[in-house]
Amino acid sequence: MDRLRRLVPILAWLPRYRRADLSGDLAAGLTTAVMLIPQAMAYALLAGLPPIVGLYAAIPPLLVYAIFGTSPKLAVGPVAMDSLLVAAALGSLSLATGETPVLAAAALAAMVGAIQLTMGALRLGFVVNFLSQPVLSGFTSAAAIVIAASQLGALLGLHVSASTGLHTVLAQLWTARAQVHLPTLAVGLAAVAILITLGRFRAKALVVVAAAIVTSALLGLADHGVAILGKVPAGLPTPAVPFLSLTTLGALVPAALTIALLSFMEAISSALAVAGPDDRPEADRELVALGLCNLATGFTRGYPIAGGLSRTAVNAQAGARTGLAGVFTAVLVATTLLLLTPVLHDLPRAALAAIVIVAVAGLVDHKLPRTLWRLRRRELPALLVTLIATLTLGITTGLGIGVLLSLALFILRTTRPHTALLGRLPGTTIYRNRDRFPEALAIPGLLILRLDAQLYFANAAFLRETILRHVDLAPPPTRAVILDASSIHDIDISALASLREVHRTLRARGIALHLADVKGPVRDALARSGFQHELGEDHFSFTVHEAVQHAQGEPVPHDPRALQHW
Repeated sequence: MDRLRRLVPILAWLPRYRRADLSGDLAAGLTTAVMLIPQAMAYALLAGLPPIVGLYAAIPPLLVYAIFGTSPKLAVGPVAMDSLLVAAALGSLSLATGETPVLAAAALAAMVGAIQLTMGALRLGFVVNFLSQPVLSGFTSAAAIVIAASQLGALLGLHVSASTGLHTVLAQLWTARAQVHLPTLAVGLAAVAILITLGRFRAKALVVVAAAIVTSALLGLADHGVAILGKVPAGLPTPAVPFLSLTTLGALVPAALTIALLSFMEAISSALAVAGPDDRPEADRELVALGLCNLATGFTRGYPIAGGLSRTAVNAQAGARTGLAGVFTAVLVATTLLLLTPVLHDLPRAALAAIVIVAVAGLVDHKLPRTLWRLRRRELPALLVTLIATLTLGITTGLGIGVLLSLALFILRTTRPHTALLGRLPGTTIYRNRDRFPEALAIPGLLILRLDAQLYFANAAFLRETILRHVDLAPPPTRAVILDASSIHDIDISALASLREVHRTLRARGIALHLADVKGPVRDALARSGFQHELGEDHFSFTVHEAVQHAQGEPVPHDPRALQHW
């Protein structure tokens, strides 16, 4: 039964549901729905789909997540970034006869769900660790800029084809600049002004939608050339299998992989941002839950979904206690589909574009670049390259380049790890980096060196060259080299071979090698390889000071229990 509760979290929290939680869940569900309804329609348009598809994607995922999700506060549904990726995927797709963008978007959602479900079953939640914060910041900022630019066409009354390259969008806008439709621009700017004026008011998007509908109906904006939604079909989505040709499905695979990873990253980040000590989400179970949500929306004519940070924050602030808040949100969206779609007929598309632009403006990260410049400049290139690549080459390519650059920088750092020459602080048995502690004194005839990294094949040569270079630079005569291994937590066969080579080279020069503070797993590897016997038990010490005493031939108190701890 415990395993079943773990697989289906609602079985754990629903039997313990308290009446006191109902008011918070109801308030959060209604408040989040007020944001979700206009955003879902706006994001569907961003994805190049009818607005109704956004509402379809805002019902089944919420119900499924209430059953399988591990965060009581995460608000799932259509999000801006996934919508732009869907637009890019559909824009480059050659559909066969009988295939439509709506059908392709539903199939894409099902593919994303299948990928996430498989990743969750294989416990691959750790893959998010490959997306470093600088890469995510650069990618998110660039994606926000591209998303905002892609909505300028609707804001200006111009036709701009979907693209994930900023220069392409700007070129289209520049070419069509003479056709800017002033009434549409006025509607869009007015909507932006209202959204900015209302600031953090949670229902501001709904206020804009209501005001735009009323204004459009009273002034007959459609008769003046302002694009409106038109007829929005009423009724709930009906289940349907999104059949596509194998060729079309194959073309969607790269987008599905990208969206699967990014939507999971966005969801887990949003859930963690509002999590308390007792409701932190579990990565692998979240993958399963999101996979089931995307499968659900894929088979009900929706499109890929994720967990949105802004709606999740509102959901948490409004008092969400359990997944029932999402159920209340889904009920209100369903009510809108059943009863209120005729009201949406006169809604100007420029108002929805304004909602998207204002929503994504907050995603541009101004703080992290300044923080990196001040604290970690070597990580700034990853952010800048990801930002530029995403703006110029497209979202998928930009993210891939950012991840590869992060991995390259990580490998570069681990191939040339930080090293320190140690000296003894006067009047103590403490040894510190002589560059950071000028008062630390070198021990005549001894070279004390610390390497701050695991030793593996990529830095094995660096280990050998660093030790021998310092030996050559040290004032003669050098009687012993002491390697402080306190920061070495692992060693592979290549690094072990380099260490053995260093020992033999030093021994040929009449220089002894001592190791201090060797971690247990490293000592085990040295023992199994025979290097411990080759070097000698008295060349292994608990502390650097003990190693110094051994190297200088001084008596060291012997503890018969010491070797039991190695």
